[in-house]
Amino acid sequence: MPPRSPLAPAEFPALPVIGGARFAIAEAGVRYKGRPDVMLAMLDPGSVMAGVFTRSATRSANVLDCQAKIAADSSEGAAIVVNSGNSNAFTGRAGEGSVEAICEAVAEQTGLPASRVFTSSTGVIGERLPHDRITAKLEELTGKLDGASLPDAARAIMTTDTFPKAATAQIEVDGKPVKIAGIAKGSGMIAPDMATMLVYIFTDAKIGRAELQAMVSELNAKTFNNITVDSDTSTSDTLLMAATGASGVDVAWNAEFTQALYGVMLDLAHQVVRDGEGATKFVTVHVNHAASEADARTHALSIANSPLVKTALAGEDPNWGRIVMAVGKSGAAADRDALSISFGELLVAEKGWVAESYREADGAAYFKRSEIEIIVDIGLGQGHATVWTCDLTHGYIQINADYRS
Repeated sequence: MPPRSPLAPAEFPALPVIGGARFAIAEAGVRYKGRPDVMLAMLDPGSVMAGVFTRSATRSANVLDCQAKIAADSSEGAAIVVNSGNSNAFTGRAGEGSVEAICEAVAEQTGLPASRVFTSSTGVIGERLPHDRITAKLEELTGKLDGASLPDAARAIMTTDTFPKAATAQIEVDGKPVKIAGIAKGSGMIAPDMATMLVYIFTDAKIGRAELQAMVSELNAKTFNNITVDSDTSTSDTLLMAATGASGVDVAWNAEFTQALYGVMLDLAHQVVRDGEGATKFVTVHVNHAASEADARTHALSIANSPLVKTALAGEDPNWGRIVMAVGKSGAAADRDALSISFGELLVAEKGWVAESYREADGAAYFKRSEIEIIVDIGLGQGHATVWTCDLTHGYIQINADYRS
């Protein structure tokens, strides 16, 4: 496993027990030996589920199955099974069979209907999933279920991740506590299209399925859909959220709950970027005053995904000309003579030329930071977007060149 990312949080957060949700992990040997690689989450009756998923045309059998099930209203409980090491993607009918076998085995073990079993797989694409290794562990998993085991689950779903990812929040509604806790995995193949990586969020709040789905979809667009590590969208991207209702507190259309959930999702999204394969810089790209919101996002992603911009960041070279290039190639509206660029508070370029006050030594000093802000003002309208990314280093090449070795 690669060394821990230098951008990793100082410590793993203390996750609360979420009433109505229990977790367990096991070593199934799907691909990895001697480490947990399967996670089971069990949700009590009354839990509602929401989710967003990759729109990749080659998405996995697991994603297709979850998409088919997620919209159903149900008062029954639910289960989530996640394995690492094998994505069960591009495995044809065999992949569908693996999902069906896991769901049926979980249903038999737990008494849930198979329609309330959700699965995710992450890892190598194009290899058949040895699902029998997973189903053989179900008795062990159900026997170990515990509300305090969510931190263990965060570790079991890792692939090339260098640290487990989790975030939490707690609010009070009418004097009663409501808890949120989430885990995620993701390090490479990160350029979301609808959702990203694998993300599982749990709350004891009470909320209808339609309201929860609307909230998750809206917040996903502001968080996970605005990160990129390497411009590649996974076949397996899944975000599932469960609201167990155990607190008895109704949070439908509650602004404070929405803000708390946004904070958890943004924290997890940022952690994925901080664990970008080989990353040494956490980069925020702001695009302001574009012709539209859509144009602003197009420009921001063009900058964030540019290999030339990302390698300049890795080399600590404040080559602002590469940012000009990325804006110009994006396809969104731009005007050379209206454009300005800043690194944090350092004005670099304006009105189609380098700023008179800019000194290359100042830019070079700024690029030595581990956290960098690139601010681009298009000067054409009111559109704004923020995207988070990282640099592109030799470490990324080494990790991915050897991924299947």
